[in-house]
Amino acid sequence: MGAVVPQYTHCPRLNHTAELIMNIEQARFNMIEQQIRPWEVLDQDVLNLLSIVKRENFVPAAYRELAFVDFEIPLPAGQHMLAPRVEARVLQELAVKKHETVLEIGAGSGYMAALLAHRAQHVLTVDIEPELAELAKANLAANGVLNAEVATGDGARGWAAAAPYDVICVSGGLPVLPQEILEHLKVGGRLAAFVGTAPVMKAQIITRVDEKQFRIADVFETYVEPLQNAVHAPRFKF
Repeated sequence: MGAVVPQYTHCPRLNHTAELIMNIEQARFNMIEQQIRPWEVLDQDVLNLLSIVKRENFVPAAYRELAFVDFEIPLPAGQHMLAPRVEARVLQELAVKKHETVLEIGAGSGYMAALLAHRAQHVLTVDIEPELAELAKANLAANGVLNAEVATGDGARGWAAAAPYDVICVSGGLPVLPQEILEHLKVGGRLAAFVGTAPVMKAQIITRVDEKQFRIADVFETYVEPLQNAVHAPRFKF
């Protein structure tokens, strides 16, 4: 009697799953190569991190197919995720180190906090919207990010509770950069902020040189919705 040859049946579900995974990875690759590299994001550690931290896991289910598109994905409470190229460029310019503590103002879905946490010792991310704070907390836990903490509150003028910080990342627009936020930086610390008003804001990296001096670098131009309760320039009356 000849050997019995096992019969394998075609499994559409397995094939479909494999195809989805392949499509997601292709979309991620396209995002990195077609959107992010052309935006002068050339730090290989940052590019690698975009493959490690799964952006699609931080996107609301209704928009998951748009996770890698050059698009500000809607979030609850009328907020939006930053476009992938903006997130990556800010991450590169901040150059967070493993021993540093980070404050993020505007938690959103928790994705930027997850990216920062992979490079930092600890991240505290703050959001004024309780629904977003809970979303960020759940996403960070579900993706195994253990060194990021979420707080609910108004960070438009900074967050003094754990100050000073090595790095501050403001993930929302600021018509005017409040002095209080600057004062929450350690000497040598860096701050990323989108400063100005519509139609164009400046993405700035501000480094604290010493107790009284700050160095400002304009990195690129964009537009980001202002934080709730953001400080505005005084209006002069004549």
